Amino acid sequence: MKEDKLFESFSIGGMRLKNRIVLAPMTRARAGTSRVPNELMAEYYLQRSGAGMLITEATVISEQGIGWGGTPGIYTQAMAEGWKKITQTVQAGGAPVILQLWHCGRVSHSDFLGGALPVSASAVKIDNGELVRTPLGKKPYEVPRALTTGEVKAVVQDFRAAAVHAKSAGFSGIEIHGANGYLINQFLDPKANLRTDAYGGDVLNRFRFLREILEAVLEVWRPEEVGVRISPNGVFNDMGSDDFRETYLFVAKELNQLRLGYLHVMDGLAFGFHGKGEPMKLSEFRGIFSGAILGNCGYTRELAEQRVGQGDADLIAFGRPFITNPDLADRFKNDWPLNPFSDMSQWYGGGAAGYTDYLPFAAAQSAQG
Repeated sequence: MKEDKLFESFSIGGMRLKNRIVLAPMTRARAGTSRVPNELMAEYYLQRSGAGMLITEATVISEQGIGWGGTPGIYTQAMAEGWKKITQTVQAGGAPVILQLWHCGRVSHSDFLGGALPVSASAVKIDNGELVRTPLGKKPYEVPRALTTGEVKAVVQDFRAAAVHAKSAGFSGIEIHGANGYLINQFLDPKANLRTDAYGGDVLNRFRFLREILEAVLEVWRPEEVGVRISPNGVFNDMGSDDFRETYLFVAKELNQLRLGYLHVMDGLAFGFHGKGEPMKLSEFRGIFSGAILGNCGYTRELAEQRVGQGDADLIAFGRPFITNPDLADRFKNDWPLNPFSDMSQWYGGGAAGYTDYLPFAAAQSAQG
């Protein structure tokens, strides 16, 4: 295994990545009440453009999809124009930028939705002992309303419309967020999906929603410009069913037939593990998905080098280390120490503090004299 494997270039379709290090999508919530991306966000992403590829924070495709304060959207022209300023700024730094498309589903509250209940595959409430952060404070999760068959089709079209806006905003590609207990995951997992129509029951039907979304966005984007994120091991947002291995091997095979650019697998257990069997490993997906494999969740540099060096992954995404180390790729390459990330109080909203005020290593050394 080469020690510098992470710093080799890599290509996904027409995208040329200068290294195998990816900025993971993370909720940072700096878009304000308008949800229009802004100059502060542009600075944040530009600071981290030493990565081979940047995946944006989860970005809601519609008002119905909202479930967190201050997160950006991609369902109006103003939002697309805001993102366009970011892509023009960041791509000058030499890294392609991917927009992650998101619908929270039941991971929301009526306080976000004008009094309407959040929607899901079925009327199954999140039952994990946690509260949802609403504009009016933390509150218990509500029993969501099951989408009708017609409404499912409408959400698919919302994804397509978001994909059109993403194209106009100048992104290099899009990622469909099918992980971490959000709406697509709620359809995939029989713990949340009790439907008896064409979108429920066996794994083929539970996958139908994601397949239709992909068919819709592939009318706008080439397959190699599209990725999907999954979390087969995750318990986050009350996920995890006994058939998780069968489900996600099926999903990977289906995605492979669509010739997508990459599969983003939350294989690490840093967000918790549902304990329904042995955790799934990247090597299980390598054998059935021929596009790029992107590993994520709790990776260190050493573990990343191991996964890429063994051929189990092509790319590794880093989340929390990138928050306090905007020059993470340079720090890895030069064996510079990392800033700790123990203070999370300013991660999920606010201004520049805890967002763009972390200095690169060289600048920090210079400031210390």
